[in-house]
Parts: sequence; structure tokens; C-alpha cells
Amino acid sequence: MTSAATEQTASRRLHLTRLGESGPRVVFLHGLFGQGKNWTTLARSLGTEARVTLLDLPDHGRSAWSEQLSYPAMAQAVGDALAEQSEGEPSAVVGHSMGGKVAMALALLRPAQVERLCVVDVAPVPTGPMSSFATYVEGMRAVDLEHLSDRAAAEAVLTPYVPDPVIRSFLLQNLRRDGDRWRWQMNLRLLGDELSEVAGWPDLRADPWRAEPYPGPVLWVGGSESDYVRPEHAPAMRALFPRVQSLTVKGAGHWVHADQPAVFAAVMRRFLHL
Repeated sequence: MTSAATEQTASRRLHLTRLGESGPRVVFLHGLFGQGKNWTTLARSLGTEARVTLLDLPDHGRSAWSEQLSYPAMAQAVGDALAEQSEGEPSAVVGHSMGGKVAMALALLRPAQVERLCVVDVAPVPTGPMSSFATYVEGMRAVDLEHLSDRAAAEAVLTPYVPDPVIRSFLLQNLRRDGDRWRWQMNLRLLGDELSEVAGWPDLRADPWRAEPYPGPVLWVGGSESDYVRPEHAPAMRALFPRVQSLTVKGAGHWVHADQPAVFAAVMRRFLHL
């Protein structure tokens, strides 16, 4: 079994977990309302052959909260965290959904830190309506934390808003009890208020960033049952990532790595040359 070490980094702002002691460096970035630990099963399978880092993005998991949300800011926070623990060595970076947009921004703004890039079921374009996520936020905000008796009571409140038990369980991973008080671990106020920012994508080629296309290899993975990656997104992807290669995982929706874990693990091994 691969052991894990957890720590705070980047001036104690981002929480990370590290697994593995040798092999290529690889960093996994989760999606909206997620945590680094969402990648744990895959990380443990790779940790015997790679040095894996699981990051909690800003305003998620055990990382610090902020006052505003933007992809450049999140990318800079991730880059600072990696600079503290990578000893100047670049990493392969894998990001899903919102984490995929952070990964793309990191590759464009700080390309020397990204040895190769894997973007999972998202594109460098505005994502579109976030109505389902807005409903999730409404449900989480409906939970009366001050008078909450237990986790089952929270789930009962959330169920009408989130009928899918898998998504509901995913969201409830963020519910924490400190003594006799309950709280949402992620910054629900900010994330809920800034869903349009999460759905968007900044033009990093414009001022003040003036990013050049990322010169490294890029793997663009989509789920066959998801509409987050579409053929019309390909020109925008190629313009920023000219060495991109595409792969579609059959039988997978937006959560590709959860829907087809064995296939995704095999894809990661090829991506990392393990």
C-alpha cells in the first residue's frame, strides 16, 4: 500500500496530499465542489510508480478561502504551491472540469511548471448554463446548519434538490462537524455566487496576461455521454494547445474517471509513460 503525506503549502493556503517517492511527478486537480481526495483510488494505483500530488483548490476542501474567484488567480495559487514542493521540477498536470480549466490556465501562464497536460471533459470556452449546479447550491444553502441534528437530516433536505444519490453523496463529503456545530467545508457563499465565473473562460492571450500557446503535449479526454466537450470546441483547443490529442472514453459521462475508472487508469499510465 502506498503511504500518503498531507500538508499545507503556498504560505499555508492550499492543502495537498502526496503519494509515492519515485517516478514522474503528476498533479491532479478536482472539479467544482470536489476535493483532492476524490482522486485517491487512482493516486494509490499510480503511487508505486509516480510521485502524485492531490491538491484542494482554493475555496475547496481544506484549502484557504478567498474573496474572489478567477481562473488566473487559482492557477497562480496552484503554481505557487507546486513551486514549494516540486524542487523546480515540472509536473504532469491532470485536471477535471473546473480543475481542467485551472490546469489549462496554469499551462498557459506558467508553462515551465507543466511538463505535460491532461484536460478531462472540459474545453477552453464558456461551459454554458450551470442550472444543475445552481440547484445543488440552492439545496446546500437550504440545510439549516445551526439546527442540524445529523448527516441524515442534511441528506433529507438535499434530496429534493439533488435526486441522484451519487451526486448527493459527493456533495455531502463537504459537510463537516466541529464539536456540536456543522459547516460546509468549501466556500459555499463564494462558489455559489460565482457560478458564472466558474462556467466562463478568460482570454489569457489578451492583456494583462498575453499568454503564448502552450508548447507541451496535451491529452484531451472526454466522455462519450457528456456534452461538455464538443467538436466545435476543437479550434479553440488547438489554438491554445497545438500539440493536443483527443480521446473519448466510451460509456462515460462528465465524471470520466468515476464512470470508467479502469479505462481512465490505463489512459493515465500511457499518458505518464508508466
